[in-house]
Amino acid sequence: MKVTNYLLGYKNLYIVQDTNMFNFSLDSVLLPNFITIPKNTKQILDIGCGNAPIPLILSTKTSSKIIGVEIQPEVYKLAQESIKINHKEDKIEIINADINKIENKWDSCSFQIITCNPPFFKYTKDSNINKNEYKTIARHEVCLNLDQLLKIVSRLLDNNGVFGMVHRPERLLEILETMRKYKIEPKRIQFVYPKMNEEANILLVEGRKNGSPGLHVCAPLYSHNATGEYTEQIKKFFQEN
Repeated sequence: MKVTNYLLGYKNLYIVQDTNMFNFSLDSVLLPNFITIPKNTKQILDIGCGNAPIPLILSTKTSSKIIGVEIQPEVYKLAQESIKINHKEDKIEIINADINKIENKWDSCSFQIITCNPPFFKYTKDSNINKNEYKTIARHEVCLNLDQLLKIVSRLLDNNGVFGMVHRPERLLEILETMRKYKIEPKRIQFVYPKMNEEANILLVEGRKNGSPGLHVCAPLYSHNATGEYTEQIKKFFQEN
């Protein structure tokens, strides 16, 4: 069933979703609030944009052109609707395609920022996947794995450009190693915890193409308080800049 809601906490942004598909989560709010946006940014690419929560939030923070790529046609249509209902057609462009097949659409070094909320789980023939194809593609590395992603990012990202990704803490070492393999130097990481005294369940990571070594570990972020409500740390992200 298709529904239109406020984009989590943003009272001036709407998002169109289908309850049968994989809907966006807090991950997609955290990443655009974590990423560094340099003043010279001209173009931003969001890979696997879903129904466009990250492009929409980024559009409140920068006047740069934002391009989102989404492989699933039905999810792409939701993104298009989300862009139109917010009157963002002049700032955001959504492309329905497999990033592996269209990366040559752009010259190398075309983007100053690339973001991604990728599938978190590796895929093998023995993987316990969801019967819902939309959710499988969103959650498992069926169409895009970490190595493929970072290889594409390395080609399309401008020198010293910013790459930002939200992922899972258990894959931290693999993420950092793969970033370095493709000359994306890890510069900032932040662990997000569901509550105090619980293990981190979200990882935010930012790197620079051909950046100098030096990794900054940001202060921890707690998403919920003891009563289950969003913490003040999280609520501040809902205040549009």
